[in-house]
Amino acid sequence: MFEIKNLTCGYDKRFHLKDVNLAIEEGGFFGIIGPNGSGKTTLLRSMTRVLKPEKGEILLRGNNIWHIDLRELARTISVVSQSVSTDDLNVGEFVLLSRIPHYRGLQFLETKHDEEIADNAMTLTDTLKFKDRAMSEISGGERQLVLIARALAQEPKYLLLDEPTSHLDITHQVRVLDLLKRLNRELSLTVIIILHDLNLASEYCDRVALLSGGAVYKEGSPQDVLDYKTIEDVYKTVVVVEKNPISLKPYIILVSEEEKRKVRKK
Repeated sequence: MFEIKNLTCGYDKRFHLKDVNLAIEEGGFFGIIGPNGSGKTTLLRSMTRVLKPEKGEILLRGNNIWHIDLRELARTISVVSQSVSTDDLNVGEFVLLSRIPHYRGLQFLETKHDEEIADNAMTLTDTLKFKDRAMSEISGGERQLVLIARALAQEPKYLLLDEPTSHLDITHQVRVLDLLKRLNRELSLTVIIILHDLNLASEYCDRVALLSGGAVYKEGSPQDVLDYKTIEDVYKTVVVVEKNPISLKPYIILVSEEEKRKVRKK
């Protein structure tokens, strides 16, 4: 289990998370949602030792992450960030970089075993066909799948992703999230994902934590969290929440200002 206890952290005198408490069970598909500036990326950075807590602690399987050897942590947690500089590498070289935490002693180059694991990760993400292509030559959707392949080649137990579907069309959004859901089920990979799109979070996540102003506003299943009143309170916009006719998960419908004026006139 990933446990966050009374966490307070942030950036100097600027934004801070305040007294955050969460328990993320191993094997789950956990979403972090909330408006811009609510603390989603700050929370993810604290969970990967980029930000040190001012108060509280983060426990991974009962151990404070700041007491875990960095190489051991890298063999347990893998991160897919929004921005990674990769243009000077081809796809195969980029994916192989994730094997470094598994190097032994004076090992400086990847072994045949490392190459097999990297190839398998690219096969799982359907990116092996890009292996010899430059990262700068592939599309945004293809690049996102390669980032996931690199994370998988790290052989983690936990995969943390910061808005992996942003700037993707709906075809690639569904492709990326379907892949993550399949890996979650087939490999028992714990997925912790930041999502802006509430409908995607509703459809794919087992549980979600809704952040607002640096604190957890509500946490639970999508059905528990994504009701119209909660969304309107946090996002300050009018919505209608219905059930997806196929999955029966909450489906959020936005209401434009023009439509709101029409309703008022009636």
